[in-house]
Amino acid sequence: MTMSSGGKLTEHLSVGILGAEYPLAEIRAVLAASDKHRERVRLLPAEVMAYYVIALGLLMSVSTGEVLRVLHEGLGWLGVRESGKVASKAAIAQARTKLGVEPMRLLWARAAKPLAQAQTPGAYHGQLRLVAIDGTTMDVPDTAENRAHFGKPGASRGESAFPQLRLVGLMETGSHGFFAFEQGPYGTGEQTLAAKLLSALKPGMLCLADRKFMTFPLWRQAVATGADLLWRGRDNLVLPIEELLADGSYLSTLYPSTKARRHRTGGIRVRVIEYTLPDHPDRPTFRLLTTLLDAPLHPPETLAALYPERWEIEGAFDELKTHLRGGRIVLRSKTPHLVEQELYGLMLAHRAVRSLMLRAAPGDPDKLSFTHTVRVVRRKPASHRPAFSPCRTRFMAT
Repeated sequence: MTMSSGGKLTEHLSVGILGAEYPLAEIRAVLAASDKHRERVRLLPAEVMAYYVIALGLLMSVSTGEVLRVLHEGLGWLGVRESGKVASKAAIAQARTKLGVEPMRLLWARAAKPLAQAQTPGAYHGQLRLVAIDGTTMDVPDTAENRAHFGKPGASRGESAFPQLRLVGLMETGSHGFFAFEQGPYGTGEQTLAAKLLSALKPGMLCLADRKFMTFPLWRQAVATGADLLWRGRDNLVLPIEELLADGSYLSTLYPSTKARRHRTGGIRVRVIEYTLPDHPDRPTFRLLTTLLDAPLHPPETLAALYPERWEIEGAFDELKTHLRGGRIVLRSKTPHLVEQELYGLMLAHRAVRSLMLRAAPGDPDKLSFTHTVRVVRRKPASHRPAFSPCRTRFMAT
């Protein structure tokens, strides 16, 4: 498929949005830090390949050669010198391999910071920035190397068609901007990946999480970051009422084991909020655990209403998997090393679009359409800065 073939994609990729979010100086800095600044394969300097990997995330339905062709049209605006010739598919693959993962990892580490401002609607609970953690899976090409590394999930008859990677992310709910993620083979548990990224939590954040993350080791690790937590607890957690508060919530202690509970050692003080949904009295009781012990400052009804904000991360995963990647499109890369590189590019592309939406939104960025923004980014001629026109609906179908 080419950009002018009459399909859903429009005619040009706006390199301007990539250059604005990831300036050439920043690209060169991460290349120098990873000792890739001199890497060159014929027509493809390392700077070109770094932008190319991000562009792959914006143009998942377009061939690799076509992405490079439209990328070339905007490189002059960014100040990258190139010959104007489009390299072969083999040369592109070789250049991606030479670039490797490290520059993209470093670029993500430099760029991936929370986006929302104090005035962004829905971004804060009081002075606490709202963030959420959750996981998902993505299909990768069915090659021998990918099968061996990632593995395939089971199916009712045999196994699924594609190997899958598992992804766990931390995202601020107000902007839908991811600021940390970890990926691994399908067989790696979400709790294992979560343990690797909880260090991205900081004081002044309030982290929301589903009950599948509610283990003592993860809770203790998250608490140690200084962030506040509001996690749903599993029904089998033993949390006796130690102090009943006037608002109906109560204080208890979370212990690492039955023995520790018996000896009352190594526990962490928590506040427990239990409630049912008035419109669904037959549903199970919700049990929330929080580090916010000051009941008058954080009423239980406020926290109960706040918890569903964690579902915002499901919408962000949908943006990655449907609106950027395409609902039935697997990642392109045929080796685990390049899959990881491509995933960084996809996450950087998503961040660029979300950053544009936050700057363009006069109020709540949720009132803008992610899909429409992606179309604008793809449509604008590569030699010009991108324009932006807010859309009236959220997450318009492509």
